[in-house]
Amino acid sequence: MPVFGFSPKLQCQIQAVRPGGSVRFCRMLLTFLYIGAIGFGGGMAIVALMEEAFVRRHRVISSEEFLHGVGLGQVLGPFSVNTAMFTGYRLFGPLGAVSAGTVFMAPSIVLVLALSWLYFTYHTIPALKAAMAGLAPVVIALILSAAWSMGAKAVRRWPAALLMAASVFAALQKVNAVYVLLGAGLIGLLIGKKNLAREDVASKPPAPPQAGEQAAATQGLLWFAAGGAPAAASGVTISALCLGFLKVGLIFFGGGFVLIPVLHQHLVTQHAWLTSQEFLDGLAISNLTPGPITVLATFAGYRLKGILGGLAATVALYTPSCLLMLLLSHGYAHFQGSRRTQDFLAGIGPATVGLVASAGIILGWGALGSWRAYAAATVSLFLLGYLKSPPLVVLALGVALGLLRFVP
Repeated sequence: MPVFGFSPKLQCQIQAVRPGGSVRFCRMLLTFLYIGAIGFGGGMAIVALMEEAFVRRHRVISSEEFLHGVGLGQVLGPFSVNTAMFTGYRLFGPLGAVSAGTVFMAPSIVLVLALSWLYFTYHTIPALKAAMAGLAPVVIALILSAAWSMGAKAVRRWPAALLMAASVFAALQKVNAVYVLLGAGLIGLLIGKKNLAREDVASKPPAPPQAGEQAAATQGLLWFAAGGAPAAASGVTISALCLGFLKVGLIFFGGGFVLIPVLHQHLVTQHAWLTSQEFLDGLAISNLTPGPITVLATFAGYRLKGILGGLAATVALYTPSCLLMLLLSHGYAHFQGSRRTQDFLAGIGPATVGLVASAGIILGWGALGSWRAYAAATVSLFLLGYLKSPPLVVLALGVALGLLRFVP
């Protein structure tokens, strides 16, 4: 079907010509499809593949322009998808942005739907249950490793370390995360970013926001959005499902791991749409895909309403960030943040790291029931954090340990 007045054949012949090179529309789509299919290893690994393809190989976007796109992509939603949209917009406008984001996510969504069907259909098979048992410690390690990675950026002075420790303690005491983060933000406003975050370079061109700080921007608001009257999974409607994920998507700042404690409260604690074990298994399945961990929404949607529910939940979660990315891509040169905003983010950044770490601790209490499970989680954390092993490799190790009955 023609789009914007162009036939499909003509669209494939449309070529983006930039100072350094050119690329056809279909070639761009195939490149993003390929990256979406092989981009295991997390957001930054995926962004590195995009940079190699469009900056160095095709030379259709400058390194500085691409860097701006990565930075803007961390404002709302998963930045790997946003970076794909930014690149597509710079090459082919709104159609390029939507097309790039769609084909990039397609492999992960299809894979999650297939794995979700296998899980909910055959999860009583001993081999599959054993494999999922082996994945549980790896998922805990992935969460803790993400907290460590964000902490390396957001916690660089002793006041920030105190804020992080206080947020861990508060979360374990079941203090509402909204109060934790608003309090940390107020502290940031009072003492300023310069006393919380170390400045490595005095003056430098715009760069991607610190992952920990951007992730912190709305962690508390995310928790607030997850609230609402409890509802039984059997009675949920497509509209209620979409509304729930849309509310989360409207204020989903930062990386995918920030979404884990929010969705746990939303899906398990508030609405009981998933059991704790299903949630943990959904995280494992999400990590088996090359896309962002936010495809956990696809798993949850499938659990409630099948394929239609999986697609609806995914679209609802991503819609706000996609619309915002279109706006930011259109006028990204005018984007900048105020100093007061940076002070606030510097305050709640360390608190967010603590909340993510506490999510790993809380989930670990329920999932790690033996010394072997603790040993598997420790080894996984060592592989992920110290040796920088690809998550797919560590997940495969977890599956092997489960199948060998090392982890009960």
